Amino acid sequence: MMILAIDTALDACSAAVLDTTSGNTIAIESLPMQRGHAEALMPLLGRVMKESGIGFAGLDRIAVTTGPGSFTGLRVGLSAARGIALAAEKPVVGVTTLAAYAAPVVAANAERPILSAIDARHDHVYFQVVAGDGSPLVKPKVAPIAEALEAAQYGALHLVGNAAAMLLAARWPADAADPVAVDCQSAPDITWVAWIGAAIDPDGAPPRPFYLRAPDAKPPKDRLEVSAPPST
Repeated sequence: MMILAIDTALDACSAAVLDTTSGNTIAIESLPMQRGHAEALMPLLGRVMKESGIGFAGLDRIAVTTGPGSFTGLRVGLSAARGIALAAEKPVVGVTTLAAYAAPVVAANAERPILSAIDARHDHVYFQVVAGDGSPLVKPKVAPIAEALEAAQYGALHLVGNAAAMLLAARWPADAADPVAVDCQSAPDITWVAWIGAAIDPDGAPPRPFYLRAPDAKPPKDRLEVSAPPST
């Protein structure tokens, strides 16, 4: 299966083409950025598709991050993914950023639970907790940091996400088991977005914004704009 993965939900603009048959990422590019995703994404997609050596018709599926994340940023990726899917007549699936952060740890056969945390500002985080096999312990939610810290009850956790160090590890309860690891990345690994996108059921993973709370900004229209794909 050939998967095009797109991520603009947090502080990166990323795309990759994964060949699940060979297990190789045949094209990938990721640019760190906090703003400017709308201007950067379509040229980046053009370069990635050119490097992959296949056209959009050669894809089997498109995967895109749905959030939690930047209201504006994640809609850029969603619009592009939906536009490409429409033009190429391919299915598109949504992948949460929380799941993408946890995926490489789960894939490594983690023995400890994994806490994924994303900065939601105002002393809050978006977070979820999964067991080492990926089964849910705490469903995705937005909550005060103090509530997220209650996950220490599950023992020595592996902390991942852009809030892992700044908001969690630094405030970990003194009487709790220390985290086994703290991986603080500004954005998920785009390759893992592709792998999750290949594995999930399209019927259960719609390409819709996954906010967990009402966004601070409002879109000018009630639906996403559909963008045309770049030429390759």
